[in-house]
Amino acid sequence: MKAKSAVVTGGAGFLGSHLCDKLISEGMRVICLDNLLTGRVENIQHLIPNENFQFIKFDVTNYIHVPGKVDYVLHFASPASPIDYLKYPIQTLKVGSLGTHKVLGLAKEKNATFLLASTSEVYGDPLIHPQSEEYWGNVNPVGPRGVYDEAKRFAEALTMAYHRYHGLDTRIVRIFNTYGTRMRIDDGRALPAFISQALHGDDITVFGDGSQTRSFCYVGDLIDGIFKLLLSNEVMPVNIGNPNEITIEEFALEVIRLTNSKSKIVHQELPVDDPKVRQPDISRAREILGWEPKVSREEGLKRTLEYFKKSQK
Repeated sequence: MKAKSAVVTGGAGFLGSHLCDKLISEGMRVICLDNLLTGRVENIQHLIPNENFQFIKFDVTNYIHVPGKVDYVLHFASPASPIDYLKYPIQTLKVGSLGTHKVLGLAKEKNATFLLASTSEVYGDPLIHPQSEEYWGNVNPVGPRGVYDEAKRFAEALTMAYHRYHGLDTRIVRIFNTYGTRMRIDDGRALPAFISQALHGDDITVFGDGSQTRSFCYVGDLIDGIFKLLLSNEVMPVNIGNPNEITIEEFALEVIRLTNSKSKIVHQELPVDDPKVRQPDISRAREILGWEPKVSREEGLKRTLEYFKKSQK
């Protein structure tokens, strides 16, 4: 039987590259499309010699032509950290709108299953806690974070329109805070920032009073959940993340302990529209996919710390 084939946009990014690994380990052929705006060739370097892997440097806001049969199209192209989408606001909006439209067009042309990487940011600064898929969110469309939040909300709406109007087989994963190997040390998210500061003995910057919460999922767990969703029949959005909630202050202290750092915590003003709480309700993932995270935060942080230590040498 011929191997299934998948197109992964943003496949040289943090999550996209791990997804390429997973699909290849499951016996698929993978075509990775990435314009390397925030992705890195180093993330996929180990895959380039593999005959089942092909990398094409490409901006998916343009018309996409992929020859041959395609079974799955997974859309992961987008700046994903605040530092990136505030630096590239127009590109973020374009890849969420034009890019999603082009990638859905490819899936329709190939009669492929389409999976959209959406985000917990569609919930904005939530008034419901924890956040379930039924919650419609509390998003400021004209704030600085709106470029990412609204791009993903539009991408979800467009995906559902293609499902309802064209009968396209679609999936939507709402990804909560994820960490692990291949994160960029300078991507501005809490974990790489804390680890970088701790390893250098610098003060650790916590925004606000540190009482805001996040729920951190190890990348391996997240990718397993996404793969299960891809192979399911679930059309409506599914939260994938770790419901183990922690304050940012406690998280910074965990990193200090783990690194044996002498760093002190300093506080800076909270960014505009920064969510006060973030915790996934994963009841749907448990029920439909039989999925829940397995890697403890302690174990995941150790693996991630080792990666950052090696990458800084």
